[in-house]
Amino acid sequence: MKKTEKQDLNKKMQLKNHSQRTALLLGFFLIALFFFFVLDLVFGSVNIPLGETLSVILGNTPVDDSSKIIIMDLRLPRALAAVFGGAALAVAGLLMQTLFRNPLAGPFILGISSGASLGVAIVILLFGGVSAATLPQMLRSLGFLGSATVAMAAFLGSSAVLMIVLFVSRKIQSNVTILILGLMFGYITNALVTILIHFSDPEKVKAFSEWTFGTFDIRWTEISILAPVIIIALIFAFLLTKPLNALLLGEEYATSMGMNFSKTRSYLIIITALLAGVVTAFCGPITFLGVAVPHLCRGIFVTADHRILVPGCTLIGGGLALFADMIAHLPGSSLTLPLSSVTSMLGAPVIIWVILYGNKLGRGVSV
Repeated sequence: MKKTEKQDLNKKMQLKNHSQRTALLLGFFLIALFFFFVLDLVFGSVNIPLGETLSVILGNTPVDDSSKIIIMDLRLPRALAAVFGGAALAVAGLLMQTLFRNPLAGPFILGISSGASLGVAIVILLFGGVSAATLPQMLRSLGFLGSATVAMAAFLGSSAVLMIVLFVSRKIQSNVTILILGLMFGYITNALVTILIHFSDPEKVKAFSEWTFGTFDIRWTEISILAPVIIIALIFAFLLTKPLNALLLGEEYATSMGMNFSKTRSYLIIITALLAGVVTAFCGPITFLGVAVPHLCRGIFVTADHRILVPGCTLIGGGLALFADMIAHLPGSSLTLPLSSVTSMLGAPVIIWVILYGNKLGRGVSV
């Protein structure tokens, strides 16, 4: 056998082994996602046995009404929000890290979260004549429109920042400049939020602070909007895997391959804004998942191919969000931890690992 033929054969075997390994890993994380999903339904302040939980979900046998209400009206929508929210933030972070070639870029790097915070701050802190204690109850008493008021304000705030970023991106070719401008927009909106907090009542400030903690405790009306938007955005993200792979080799190479860089960049920004904006609108700002999960995927799958990373981030992001939500609700206790604190404790070690050991592993600190 000739040397070149032997090399080709070895290369084909390596590719086959890598493909099999990737398929096994994706299958494993799919099973892990289902496992954490079930655990999130079982554990909480009230422990409901696994058999009873499955009976409620499947509707096989009569169960206690209180257990049915807890699972169907509280825990099931919360678990679904965690799956969709974690997947959305992880993929959004992957898109931004690839676009800006920055390992510490996240879904909120363009000021989207800050815009959402400003919208919510205007609603809560300037909601004249309503105390923070009665605000959530009053909004829910108004039905779907009332319960969605804060979410709508957050989405409008993030959309306003998105429009500004898109307008600037059409005028400026440099990714670094857009990145810096996005950070500046974030500083401006944060400054406005700080001013509103300074002149607001303590009760309203407390209500706004609770929103900034992040939570997956949303209801079916919110899920009916959150899920379709995220599913559509994730589909478009997967359709852009080829341009994303081209971007790994630089803008000039991507352009030489016939890619319209300006248009692709706009698509990536819009998809990221949809994914991060809708999660922030309904669940609040949830930190670190979008930054940490893409690095976990690259390390686990040992690849930079977005055809693998996008579904990988979807599964791992959803699974980690479920795990964080389970920890935040402290099974067996009525206490609840701030969700963003839990995700930060899970995500920060990953970022530290990337900074300290990225170069030693040959992947460096850039994507």
